[in-house]
Amino acid sequence: MQVELLEKLSTSDATIILEHLPEKIKTALIARATEIEYPVEAVIEMALASFLDTEALGFADCKPGWGQ
Repeated sequence: MQVELLEKLSTSDATIILEHLPEKIKTALIARATEIEYPVEAVIEMALASFLDTEALGFADCKPGWGQ
């Protein structure tokens, strides 16, 4: 299998991750993505980033362009 290194999580990789998560977490990630109108792969990235780095972009910051 050929692996391509990307700067962001692909839609297909996000789907694979979601398939392996407990239903409660999967549902919460999808609901949050819908709520903030972001792709679920971006929400997964933000969840991982905020877990690994408390100063990383978090869900509270996920509304770029709002209020302009």
